[in-house]
Amino acid sequence: MSANRGRAEPLGAGLAARLRRRARQGLHTAVHQGWEWIQRHGEITPHTPGRRRFAYLGEGAAIGFPVGTIYGEPWISIGDHTLVGTHVTISAGFVPGLDLGPDVIVRIGQSCSLGRGTHIVGHQSIEIGNDVFTGPNVYITDQNHTYGDLSMPIGRQWPENNPVVIGDGCWIGTGAIILPGTRLGRNVAVAGGAVVRGEFPDHAVVGGVPAKILRSHDPETGWQPPLRPTSSPLVPVQDLPLLAMDGMAGLQILSDRLREEDRARMAADVTPGDLHEEAG
Repeated sequence: MSANRGRAEPLGAGLAARLRRRARQGLHTAVHQGWEWIQRHGEITPHTPGRRRFAYLGEGAAIGFPVGTIYGEPWISIGDHTLVGTHVTISAGFVPGLDLGPDVIVRIGQSCSLGRGTHIVGHQSIEIGNDVFTGPNVYITDQNHTYGDLSMPIGRQWPENNPVVIGDGCWIGTGAIILPGTRLGRNVAVAGGAVVRGEFPDHAVVGGVPAKILRSHDPETGWQPPLRPTSSPLVPVQDLPLLAMDGMAGLQILSDRLREEDRARMAADVTPGDLHEEAG
């Protein structure tokens, strides 16, 4: 009897462990599926009640959930097909509930993409053009505190505003800070971590603290300093409309071609001489 009891106990313990493991797996699946459902249904789009608070929320636009701090919506305009990542803060004014006058303060153009954790803090005027992309955790503001009064803490001194303009097609890298008074031309690339203030022309690359022009395009001489040689364009011009396809189809094409380019580049970098040296 004791031997049978000894065999039964491990079998029972094993069954209980399997049941616990399956329960954890089921709970894990339920939590993640539930969170995906919450994210999907928590988005602010032109077809949800939240869109009525904004000056404009364009067709195809979406603000990811969970949202960051968003207030002053009547003075915020977001263009068609612009995607706002999760945890993004967009604000107009000091606090919710203020009357900020008749004009839109934060205007974001069409087909933009704002990375996760980005902050856009407007008080007078922030204009972001069409097709502007930001990496995560970018900070854009048109207001700074002043520090002229030596007898008063800086945080209590009256701030000053200076409008910000970001031109069409700009790319702003992860963690960049765009300070009041900045004016970026068209297709300006801002390096990650840059602190940007001042005016920069079209087709420039800026970076550093404070940011300066690292490369620019001259109509006569081209890029200065010259760009490094590159292979043929990743996506032929005639195939670019594929990237605007509904759903994932266009992105899948881009992903496939990126892998093909990587394989071709790696194959070109490995010559027979390289293989002979590695074998030796």
